[in-house]
Amino acid sequence: MAVDPICGMTVDPARAAGTSVRGGETFYFCGKGCQAKFDGEQKEVASTGEWTCPMHPEVVRDRPGACPICGMALEPRTVSLEDKPNEELIDMRRRLVVSAILTAPLLVIAMTMTHLPWAELALATPVVLWGGWPFFVRGWTSIVTRRLNMFTLIALGTGVAYGYSVVALFASPHLPLYFEPAAVITTLVLLGQVLELRARERTTGAIRALLELTPKTARVVMPDGSEHDLPVEHIAKGTLLRIRPGERVPVDGVVVEGYASVDESMITGEPLPVEKTAGSKVTAGTVNRNGAIVMRAERVGADTLLAHIVRMVADAQRSRAPIQRLADVVSAWFVPAVIVVAILTFIAWMPSLTAALLNAVAVLIIACPCALGLATPMSVMVATGHGAAAGILIRNAEALEKLAKVDTLVVDKTGTLTEGKPAIVAIETENGFDERELLMLAASLERASEHPLADAIVKGAQERGIELVQPGDVKTIPGEGVRGIVNGHRVAVGRPGVTVTVDGRLAGRVIVADRIRESTPQALEELRRKRIDVIMVTGDARATAEEVARQLGIGRVEAEVLPAQKEEIVRRLQDEGRVVAMAGDGVNDAPALARADCGIAMGTGTDIAIESADVTLVKGDLRGIVRARSLSEAMMRNIRQNLFFAFFYNAIGIPVAAIGLLSPMIASAAMTFSSVTVIANALRLRRARL
Repeated sequence: MAVDPICGMTVDPARAAGTSVRGGETFYFCGKGCQAKFDGEQKEVASTGEWTCPMHPEVVRDRPGACPICGMALEPRTVSLEDKPNEELIDMRRRLVVSAILTAPLLVIAMTMTHLPWAELALATPVVLWGGWPFFVRGWTSIVTRRLNMFTLIALGTGVAYGYSVVALFASPHLPLYFEPAAVITTLVLLGQVLELRARERTTGAIRALLELTPKTARVVMPDGSEHDLPVEHIAKGTLLRIRPGERVPVDGVVVEGYASVDESMITGEPLPVEKTAGSKVTAGTVNRNGAIVMRAERVGADTLLAHIVRMVADAQRSRAPIQRLADVVSAWFVPAVIVVAILTFIAWMPSLTAALLNAVAVLIIACPCALGLATPMSVMVATGHGAAAGILIRNAEALEKLAKVDTLVVDKTGTLTEGKPAIVAIETENGFDERELLMLAASLERASEHPLADAIVKGAQERGIELVQPGDVKTIPGEGVRGIVNGHRVAVGRPGVTVTVDGRLAGRVIVADRIRESTPQALEELRRKRIDVIMVTGDARATAEEVARQLGIGRVEAEVLPAQKEEIVRRLQDEGRVVAMAGDGVNDAPALARADCGIAMGTGTDIAIESADVTLVKGDLRGIVRARSLSEAMMRNIRQNLFFAFFYNAIGIPVAAIGLLSPMIASAAMTFSSVTVIANALRLRRARL
């Protein structure tokens, strides 16, 4: 027993409302939501964070700063609703405001053709040296580490213009000065940084939306029947929770009593509510539209499906797509090449020092490769977030890119094409028996059977509102069926099929089968329109598999195969030159999922299948594969648009600047516009139709 140090209540660990482990110590929570530890002490556990670069996820630091490779501001590796304000954005915004105020008079001086050299120096110095100081630091770091990047070019461009102007001012008051271009370029680059940082924050909107699905508190039903509200992080496995109409489910669990209609669209992407009764599973973040239920918590904290989704989305957003290698190769050679072009431009425009300096600076500024570096990671971040909102979980960017190239889909039958649960599909009667009477006799007898089909018959009778009776003298005959007395009649239910005899006469047959999912035919038709060849691979009997394939129009069937053979079939298809995706939901599918170019796990399946897959469909519906393929195609289209824009922009801008048709200030504005445009284009993926 322990006394809660906050409210003074006695806390019995056996009756505690919840527990939490922090730093290896266990905390117990009383019914009032306070926290108590056996020694009565309170302990605050400091949270640690990690920061990473959106362009180079391999860079991980324990504090904010700049990426040592590209110079971009690092951002939190994980997103939380309690994130502190973006210090980088605050700092850049402050520098932008001050720089803009000081640059405005410089523009007025330039437009009025007034020669005020010392005033220009006074106005430009704080803009360049204070406002642009982060760019000089990052530029110098890039030189020291021999990782030239966009800040190398910015620092060179503004530094040369400002440095030359200072020397010229003290050497001769009649030489041309370039304080105004240096200040304007710095201000425009600061504007670009602010716009970019704000846009980058929007790419984490999907994760924030997922985090907001979890309620802050939950209604706990105590062993004595009393109820208290507790913070969700205090809920322990096995705790009973009451979910009232309009409330969100706080943790994963199973309904123990009551009825409710639950909206699961925020997890599965499916708009129709799902009915929940005793025995139904419920997921954290879903909404109880009507009715009231009591649930038992089974997965809490980091173990919930919602927490798993958040982790997968965060990891996927930081991963690199293979197409990124193209941008990496270009960027590695790009900055040195630009510096060479700028030097050649300067030489070509001599002896006109003014033209040589301005055009060289314009080349340096227009060629900043920020847009090229952002082209792929921004699209990946938005696409994976959009997929999560539609019930599509992507392990990494490579998987999503591969999915667009898939031309062959291997699917398991049970649980993928079909519901994975035997059910009554037809009832045939003989000798004057009606369907309800036949089903009542068969289901009453099957209540005592452990055969896999027995549960389907009993459930089918209950769904039809048929009242069952207690059978007597029940005998199970292995391989034949079950016999007994029901309402004074000798009833036998046996094989082949489910044949029912009553008092020695044939009463009819109950046809039980694993029903095809309602959505399967439509999904297969859409896959065919995308020119994807569908192959069924199953361990079921050939006759059963071929009948399902015939109904669905699947031309190729591999039946009666073992788990290892499924993997071999995938390997054989790959040897034929096909790009293969495998969709399954069972333990026996895991080897094939791992072997496939893109493994797709149905979210209704086993944990091992999900862990072996590249893509997980939370709903476990084949239509999710169609949506995932559409998402993959949209992302690759978006990346190609971004890369084309970045390459085209530089291909046009550099020669235009070199021949003297682009001023440094316009080049700076264009550079800023290019980066923001790439991010804005990536954000369009949030509206992609799946």
